[in-house]
Amino acid sequence: MKVKPTKGQIEFLSWEFGVFFHFGIRSFYPGHVDWDGLEMDASAFNPDKLDCEEWVKMAKDVGATYAILTTKHHDGFALWPSKYSSYSVAQTPWKDGKGDVVREFVDACRKYGIKVGLYYSPAQWGSHAIKFENGKEYDDYFINQISELLGGYGKIDYLWFDGCGSEGHEYDKKRIVAEIFRLQPEIQTFCDPEWMPCVRWVGNEDGYASLDNPLAVSAWDFSELTGKSVELSQTYCLPAECDCKLRSTWFYDNNEDTIKSLDELFGMYEASVGHGSNFLLNVGPDNHGQINAQDKARMLELGEKIKETYGNPANDYGEMVKDGDAYSVTRPDFEAFLKDAGKSKPVNRIVITEDITDGQAVKGFKVYVHLPRYRNKRILAYIGATIGNKVICQIPTVCPSKITVEITDSDGEHKIKDIKAYLAK
Repeated sequence: MKVKPTKGQIEFLSWEFGVFFHFGIRSFYPGHVDWDGLEMDASAFNPDKLDCEEWVKMAKDVGATYAILTTKHHDGFALWPSKYSSYSVAQTPWKDGKGDVVREFVDACRKYGIKVGLYYSPAQWGSHAIKFENGKEYDDYFINQISELLGGYGKIDYLWFDGCGSEGHEYDKKRIVAEIFRLQPEIQTFCDPEWMPCVRWVGNEDGYASLDNPLAVSAWDFSELTGKSVELSQTYCLPAECDCKLRSTWFYDNNEDTIKSLDELFGMYEASVGHGSNFLLNVGPDNHGQINAQDKARMLELGEKIKETYGNPANDYGEMVKDGDAYSVTRPDFEAFLKDAGKSKPVNRIVITEDITDGQAVKGFKVYVHLPRYRNKRILAYIGATIGNKVICQIPTVCPSKITVEITDSDGEHKIKDIKAYLAK
């Protein structure tokens, strides 16, 4: 079913790459695992070298366009001096209890032109938690803290709700949603689609989206704590986001040997952004409030790899021509290439973008490449499913004289915006 995305959803997909920063009281208790019941005293929180500008500048240098900070994780510890909690930075020795990590993060994002995202876990455990059994009191607390975040730091671009741990509580969704959009009318949200249909979880935390990745869905995966999909009351347009970790844990821990390789990270990028989703890669600042040097180096390597591969098309294929269900681009300088093949760069990635203004239409397609010298002869190089915002097609390394994308299945009228070719080394 074809469902029209909102202007905000189209803009969200254009962000493509974000960096997640998991930082909080957990950063000072290595070895802790979610929901293990371990109490973590606020007195341990003292990031003596906290530098949010370093974090955000790294995100900018990597090529990310948005960043997200864990303002309150499942443990309940607030990174801002919340008036509704006795478990926040105000109860710590850091800056004599007068510090505000959220403020420093938001200011850094604005300095470097990065979209501001705030993570908030509705659920929490431990001695400081308000119990779910008291539904109204918990919803009041939830709304009060969200109002502080959305009303005290200027424009917030993205609000990220973690569904984990909320399986046993029915939130007053209507009241919560009304307050969120009253405070931030243009905000995008990651949460239960029945609250506010903006962005959905892709269904895993490994950084990969399926080749068949529709924007319009009638069910979604709610939490890693439940294996069941949630059936929605209607079909919504919900772009997917692929959240994943640089290391084996979200927060800083004693796991220096678990950093992912450049090849794996680049593959995750190609299987998220390259499958029509956004890529959200997590880095956990250490207990000094700084990015580990090895993490920073690997992130910058990834940014350079993405830029090197997709910064500029390998060759000029001229304007795209549509003929029925086929879209083609042709090399205008092919005669020159035949005379001096060394001047032409081979390609092994075809990037296709679809016009999704009125909804995602393409459900199946094929990519054909015309051979270099037998240019009237084409071969089938790739078979795909959905396209959406962008699809990256890996093909054999070749110097095609022409590239053709044939739409084999669609939900109504389809419209391809662009076809470009690149070389991944």
